[in-house]
Amino acid sequence: MATVELVAQDAWLTWPVVTFGRQGAYCINDQRISMTFISITRLHVRSYLYLPVFVWRAQQSISQSQSAPGFIHGRLMRESSNTWWTITAWDTDAAMNAFRTSGAHQSVMPKLMVWCDEASVVHWTQPTTDLPTWAEAHRRMLAEGRFSKVNDPSPAQIAKEIPAPIPTRITRELQPATPPR
Repeated sequence: MATVELVAQDAWLTWPVVTFGRQGAYCINDQRISMTFISITRLHVRSYLYLPVFVWRAQQSISQSQSAPGFIHGRLMRESSNTWWTITAWDTDAAMNAFRTSGAHQSVMPKLMVWCDEASVVHWTQPTTDLPTWAEAHRRMLAEGRFSKVNDPSPAQIAKEIPAPIPTRITRELQPATPPR
């Protein structure tokens, strides 16, 4: 077991050695601790003309996520301004990327550049599977997020502004299609 020893007031203190890996885990004294990969997206649909197809394709992506290997759980919210937020938790970043680059989600991503005038995303890892609050999602989006390409960006997208979410009653909790073992 590797440790770091420090001397403090004639007493020996032993500190754990912490190492971080790329696949959503870290180790303390060679014991693997899983990390949860959190993904937040924010999309603003620029016209009501795109709303029916957006909702239909979003439902397909939601169903795909709930059946995807590594999906833990998530949350969806629609604000009254046609802004859609998602929070999802995954076993690893590789699991989320496998979902993102396949099936319904992969086929709809290019269309979002036309349908949306605002789009942003943020990811991080954390030691629990707890989903962040909408306020925490917004804070992280501002501090660590990135803007996605859209064909007709809104003034807010151009100015790199992300208004705080206004939680509504239009929310949905997402669970895996088959509970994890």
